[in-house]
Order: sequence, then C-alpha cells, then structure tokens
Amino acid sequence: MSIVSWKEAVKALFLDRVNVVAEYNDEVHSPTMSMKIPSVVALKEYVMPRKTPPFNRFNLYLRDSFTCQYCGEEGQINGFRDGVTLTLDHVYPKSRGGHLNWLNTVAACSDCNIKKADKTPAEAGMPLKRQPFVPSQYNLKAIAKAYPKRSLHDTWLAFLDMDRLEEEYP
Repeated sequence: MSIVSWKEAVKALFLDRVNVVAEYNDEVHSPTMSMKIPSVVALKEYVMPRKTPPFNRFNLYLRDSFTCQYCGEEGQINGFRDGVTLTLDHVYPKSRGGHLNWLNTVAACSDCNIKKADKTPAEAGMPLKRQPFVPSQYNLKAIAKAYPKRSLHDTWLAFLDMDRLEEEYP
C-alpha cells in the first residue's frame, strides 16, 4: 500500500498500469477530455516495494512528524494538519553545496527557515530538535498510524484494514 499523487495515478492509468477502484468527485481536464481523479488504484502487476521510502516533501514532513525541527511548532500541509505552514530547510545550506536529501533536509516553519537563512544550525544558534535520518517504510507507517482516521479521505477507509495495520505496525 502506498500513497501517490493524483498526477502519478492519472499517468499510471494512461500507461495502463493500474485499475481505478475509487474516484474523488473532483475532475481533471485536458483540451479534449475530462475525467474524475482516482483516489484508490490497484496495480495490475506486483511491484516489490523499496526498502527506503522515496524522498519527497510529504515523506519528509511525515518523518519529522509535521513539526519544525528548530522550534518544535506543529505545522500543516494543505489543510492536513492545523498550525504553521511548513517548509523544507537544508541543514547544510544549498548556497554552500548542501544537497536536497534525507540527511541534509528537515521540516521547518517559515519563521525559523528565514531566521536560519544560509547558515548552519550552529552558526545560527538554532540546534535541531532531532538529527535528520533516512527512515524506513516501518518508521513512516508507525508515524502515520498515530494520526486520526479523520485525516484520511473517506474513499480510502473501505480499503484499509485499520485493525490489521495496527497489528502489523504496533
């Protein structure tokens, strides 16, 4: 089970890699057609999951529990959580050759990101609450499980065996 963006789901549908199981009420349009956005898709062929989750904004925020790693304020993503808006921050600044990856990027509120600017945490006097790390799929699932079911879209609930997930990822 994975979360993919609606764009990835639509692309997979056009490449005939998935079957649509459920749809959102929202539609996406092109000049020649319109279609409902898939909310649940099933792969036509099994794909072995990666041991390391993909590095993307949502997974990074999930790893950091939607919390600024400098001040500890809880953040939000597009209404998913209430609080300050989160940004990505390079621990070792990009302007000095820092890379966008699991070990050099943390979630930060806008105020802390601006305050830190192009300094290291030590130079800015802003120690990290937790050092960045490469999470496993199990880390992310355990963190995600802590969020209430109301955080999930209604169309997903029928396809999630929440009791089984709680047994597998206590």
